[in-house]
Amino acid sequence: MNYLLALIPAIGWGIMPLITGKIGGSTINQMFGIGAGATIVGLVAFIIGHPTVTTTGFWFSVLCGALWTIGQIGQFVSFKRMGVSNTIPLSTVFQLVGNSLIGVIIFGEWRGARALTIGFIALAIVIVGALMTSVTDQSSGKKVTVQNFLFLLITSIGYWVYSAFPKMPMVANDSSLGIFLPEMLGILLGSVIYAICSGNIDSFKQKEQYLNIWGGISWGIAALAYIFAGRALGINTAFVFTQMNVIIATIGGILVLHEHKTRREMSFTIAGIIFIVAGSILTIFA
Repeated sequence: MNYLLALIPAIGWGIMPLITGKIGGSTINQMFGIGAGATIVGLVAFIIGHPTVTTTGFWFSVLCGALWTIGQIGQFVSFKRMGVSNTIPLSTVFQLVGNSLIGVIIFGEWRGARALTIGFIALAIVIVGALMTSVTDQSSGKKVTVQNFLFLLITSIGYWVYSAFPKMPMVANDSSLGIFLPEMLGILLGSVIYAICSGNIDSFKQKEQYLNIWGGISWGIAALAYIFAGRALGINTAFVFTQMNVIIATIGGILVLHEHKTRREMSFTIAGIIFIVAGSILTIFA
């Protein structure tokens, strides 16, 4: 049952970029939509569950949610620079490697020589898969450049904080439902701060700002399921399952958003996805 629960984020997070891609709008519009939609899910969960949360847990959750926006802003910007089908596989790898290292170094999730060996072999396979998906031809539109690669890597720090969040000592004694709403409020707060600081107040008058809430609802449902899965299965295992969204988002970017790929690029992309999925699954046995 816990493994089925961990697949919900894979579906929700895989569909989200397709929804926001179809709706369109600026990065500001998409980021606010995620924050507002996720907060709606958080309010519904709070009303139904009537959870409690400590003061420390509340404010730490808000902070983690706000930091998460860094990762999502980086992803939305990368969608426009590289396309969804190029961004998602790379983002998946950055998140998997970062969270695996956090799990090992901070939470001691891979213990012993055997676990460490399997774990790092799995990560190597995933990295090879990511490099394969990033192969681009001169004739294609959106390319993976060194600048775009580094930008996505640096902004992924926000995702690392979020993924490690369910097992942080500051929220260890709070219920999953209790920390969910304040975290979603943090995401909404972060998106509003981003809009204001970037000088885009007029974005609140644009319809795309609110249509993108549908993408936020999809993301929020996935995020709620991830909190429970992370506590039940551990960060590494839960995260591996959630990152199966790479299949939905990458193929969806090509078929639904009509992102162009040459035959050679498509061959490398499919092979890369297989490597990413295989390496991700292998981390479970570490």
